Amino acid sequence: MKHTIPLWLCGLFIFLLPLQASKAQGSLSTNTIGSTPQKGVRAAGLTISGYIKDAVNGEGLIGVSVYVKETGTGAVTNSYGFYAVTLPAGNYNLVISYVGYAKQARTIDLVDKNIRLDLELSQEGKELQEVVVSSKREDDNVKNIEMSVNRIDVKTLQRIPALLGEVDVIRSIQLLPGVSTVGEGATGFNVRGGSIDQNLVLLDEAPVYNSSHLFGFFSVFNPDAVKDVKLIKGGIPANYGGRIASILDVRLKEGNAKKPELNGGIGLIFSRLSYERPLFKGKGSFIVAARRSYADILAQPFLNKDLKGAKFYFYDLTAKANYHINDKNTVFISGYLGRDVFGSDFGFNWGNTTLSTRWNHVFSDRLFLNTTAYYSNYDYSLNTDLKQKTPNDYFRTDSRIVDYSLKPDFSLFLGKNTITFGGQAIIHDFQPGTATAASAGSVRSFGLVNKRALEAALYVGNEQQLTPKLQLQYGLRYSMFQYVGAGEAYTFATDVPAGTRRPVLSTQTYNTGDVIQTYGNWEPRFAAKYELNSNSSFKMSYNRLAQYIHLISNTTASTPLDIWTPSTNNIKPQIGDQVAGGFFKNFGRSNGAGSEFEASVEVYYKWLQNQIDYIDGASLILNKYLEGDLISGKGRAYGAEFFVKRNTGVVNGWISYTLAKTERQVSGINNDNWYPTRYDKRHTLTSVLLIDPSNAKRWNFSATFTLASGTPGTFPTNRFEYAGYVVPQNTDNSRNNYRIPAYHRLDLAATLQGRKRPGKRKEDNWVFSVYNVYARKNPFSVYFQANADNPRVTEAIRYSVFATLIPSVTYNFKF
Repeated sequence: MKHTIPLWLCGLFIFLLPLQASKAQGSLSTNTIGSTPQKGVRAAGLTISGYIKDAVNGEGLIGVSVYVKETGTGAVTNSYGFYAVTLPAGNYNLVISYVGYAKQARTIDLVDKNIRLDLELSQEGKELQEVVVSSKREDDNVKNIEMSVNRIDVKTLQRIPALLGEVDVIRSIQLLPGVSTVGEGATGFNVRGGSIDQNLVLLDEAPVYNSSHLFGFFSVFNPDAVKDVKLIKGGIPANYGGRIASILDVRLKEGNAKKPELNGGIGLIFSRLSYERPLFKGKGSFIVAARRSYADILAQPFLNKDLKGAKFYFYDLTAKANYHINDKNTVFISGYLGRDVFGSDFGFNWGNTTLSTRWNHVFSDRLFLNTTAYYSNYDYSLNTDLKQKTPNDYFRTDSRIVDYSLKPDFSLFLGKNTITFGGQAIIHDFQPGTATAASAGSVRSFGLVNKRALEAALYVGNEQQLTPKLQLQYGLRYSMFQYVGAGEAYTFATDVPAGTRRPVLSTQTYNTGDVIQTYGNWEPRFAAKYELNSNSSFKMSYNRLAQYIHLISNTTASTPLDIWTPSTNNIKPQIGDQVAGGFFKNFGRSNGAGSEFEASVEVYYKWLQNQIDYIDGASLILNKYLEGDLISGKGRAYGAEFFVKRNTGVVNGWISYTLAKTERQVSGINNDNWYPTRYDKRHTLTSVLLIDPSNAKRWNFSATFTLASGTPGTFPTNRFEYAGYVVPQNTDNSRNNYRIPAYHRLDLAATLQGRKRPGKRKEDNWVFSVYNVYARKNPFSVYFQANADNPRVTEAIRYSVFATLIPSVTYNFKF
């Protein structure tokens, strides 16, 4: 039967007619702001709103606290620096605070008109020693309803010891509780028992499908262009959807709107350069940042004849511009282009491209709109003739996933309620694989048919202050997914033994636009915070999420050859339910921007449905009947996360410990019993130490240490001999029945600040670091093979990516 696409999908965004905005009036003095009374105007429910920006560069500040002393309530700026506070008529004292910036106080006289109050904050004269996971307002971790959320301060992130001295967002978030990876050289990350494809990675709201360079050693995010990094592990608000484990929301800088600025760095493996400046007499700004690795260039003199001309490098270009049309309208455009090339005669190349355009509109002092349209493309190519030595004989295969999306997101500020609502529509275009083969000049092309899908959602949420101590956040999201033609849909046999390949019973052909399969899911969200006292609170959350696209990979971690596929008539969407609870406590002396120490304990439990697994010997590349090799089951993940952080002082940092378990149960695998996933880690301990000696004004030091349980692996339980060779085998059908040895690593770094010269704008520093200080040979995996000297003997081989210490030095500059 043929179906048509519902009309509501086409007209998803034609709703909620704009409210007529009334321009904010009021006179502004140094400390007092007021409005002139007018007869006949109701003097109640008035709003103070505006943007808060950095006084140095004009960047909008995310998460600034606007606190009203008289009511004990307030607001926090959104992702664009906008805030709104609704209050009855009266006189109020506002305190505006943000870590690393001087507090401001304002006296407001609300009479009978809304007030527009735009502010700029200046950085404090003394440099605060805040750590990477920073509180944006005073005691934010206790007072904010958000739980299972971490923000990364990019300035402090630059001090964390890093591989080859290069700051990396993805590696840094792996130091947070609940976040892990299967080992060195693994792309992506795992959050609370989720696989790598269950994390939604956003760059200015556009999804990034492969967030790594050089097979996971570096991420695609240029630290010179990153403004804010937010990781959401639980209590996910209704405006997010599409993945069931976490949201990594990365926001780019808008560019210096005050003066031109040049930043860069020269390292052992790649260099960086960024430039930003004002546009249109300060009404806009832009930033352009680029990176390029050059290990291949430096290595050329030392390569043998067969490897001469080998290519192994990456590059990326990140750019963003904005224009402030007027007080009610601002537009942004940002983009990313990156590529990796690896190989000699045979090799890969892969990369991401994103483009986001956004429009901010203030309908009124209480209604804010951000509309985002984006394009995202991830593609890879495999080529047997990378050097083009034999143009008449080669084999090349290509694959890609392309997304187009439109998303309007409204924020409505109503006193003790902040309501968010909106929708999103996404067009997915999957190109699972095309191949071209040439032999003696004869060229033949073949491959798989493209797949297309439409994904849409509507959502509404509310953050409500019920009492001074009790705050709620609740919402509902409805998501719908349609797998559409043109293409073929297969029906597979079901009466086959579990865990074996299913043969095709029938094939049905669909025309362009025909609906092959439709799925819909309600996704409720709920969170609550109760303040026990001024420095402690209890929080809880529940969320359900649906994921309609899937990463097809039976390797330990993502590789450039992984394939993305939509939910189909044979592949159901993944569903994830999570409950979490936590106790948050601050203690020690206050530094004016929060307590000296922060501590938290969070526990969580997740139920996972329709988790994809593979039969033994599954064929994933250019397999027309791939769905017959896929099997699904259920999963569960639960654990506890402990976190203690010191915010200030000569020595600060944090320590975290995660106790967790992640399992699956799939019919036909492990004798139908629960088994640990490949990324299951029972114990993970991480610590970060930042030292600023008072007697060494130009030096600061840092160290990180990681200790984690080994990940599971499937080891043979028996062996048999054939033709004089010993062949290991697993006779009991067990999955992930052993664990590789534990992982631990120490990294150190020291930063030397350049001398500051009067009248000179130049700032520079040298970063010296050592990765894997005591040269631990951490195993990535363990595999088995026959001994070369005695084939009757089977030996276990430990594979380590880094088996020695890695020193590095980087020079950074700013003009």
